[in-house]
Amino acid sequence: MSKHDYYEVLGVQKNASKDEIKKAFHKLAHKYHPDKNKGDDSKFKEVNEAYQTLSDDGKRAQYDQFGHAYANAGGGNAGGGFGAGGFGFDFSQGGFTGDFGDMGDLGDIFSDFFGGRSSRQEMKRGRDISTELSISFKESIFGVERPILITKQSLCETCKGNGAKPGTKTEKCKKCNGQGQIREMRRSILGTISSTRTCDECFGSGSVPTEKCQTCRGAGVHKRQEEIMVAIPAGIANGEMIRLQGMGEALGHGAQAGDLYIKINVESHPRFKRDGHNLMLDLSVKLSDALLGAEYTIETLDGNVTIKIPEGITHGEILRIRDKGVPYARGRRGDIHARILISMPKKLSKQARQAVEELRKEGM
Repeated sequence: MSKHDYYEVLGVQKNASKDEIKKAFHKLAHKYHPDKNKGDDSKFKEVNEAYQTLSDDGKRAQYDQFGHAYANAGGGNAGGGFGAGGFGFDFSQGGFTGDFGDMGDLGDIFSDFFGGRSSRQEMKRGRDISTELSISFKESIFGVERPILITKQSLCETCKGNGAKPGTKTEKCKKCNGQGQIREMRRSILGTISSTRTCDECFGSGSVPTEKCQTCRGAGVHKRQEEIMVAIPAGIANGEMIRLQGMGEALGHGAQAGDLYIKINVESHPRFKRDGHNLMLDLSVKLSDALLGAEYTIETLDGNVTIKIPEGITHGEILRIRDKGVPYARGRRGDIHARILISMPKKLSKQARQAVEELRKEGM
């Protein structure tokens, strides 16, 4: 568990918006993900922990008011005491007894101090993983569904994750007596300490197979290649991350799978550049068309569109084509901004020169 200030972990101010917090998380998650060459598993978990708290309005309010102990303990007990956490002082037993349960940082602090391990420290879900996906500029504007192949720890297709050979049964785990957790008692200078940990025989499920699955050897998972269909939303920007919950690595035996993070790389377009919800392009027009006006046909992502060039338009002026830009909330779209670039002739004919001379005489 992180003991650092969550705002400092994400590198944002305390008045940061949800969007700023999300962007900071995406950037740091990509940087520290353990699948990267220079990834840092502890940093990644710290960043994820900070985001899970600050992205939730209720948790963030509790964290701002009470700090780590209350934010991670599910709200704390402002009236005093820690009864909800599952531990207490029992002087009749000659000291301190209790079960750290799901107390967040408080459980970890006591457990680490006395050499035990709380149930929170055991891995309860599969590992988060990440990958990258390249799409075309047009696909980023309108959205697309793309399959990806990824090799990861997945649920065993033979036993469906329970570790048992098909057709055989499971029985109550003898090591934990079907509880899924093992209770341990330790003596310390404060008396007897009670802690719990996930059973390493049944992985917390409370049952074990009478015959192990031959494919996964009873683990419930094994590494294999899996095809995943990814829905890319319309209007996604280059570098954005898509999170597929439960599509990361699996643990089997009823444990929750991790998440899959996909970084989207948008290929450049030969004509268009994106500016927020708008698309920008340069439109080259002849000098005569700029002076007298004309109509030009522009190839947009939706097809050809005719744009009217008003007479006397100036170099660098912007013409707007409505509702042909990037889609955003409730079906709305941005615009195309066409910047006019007037092409100057390199050489004038005799007649053209005479015409320009006439314009000069008129003071133009």
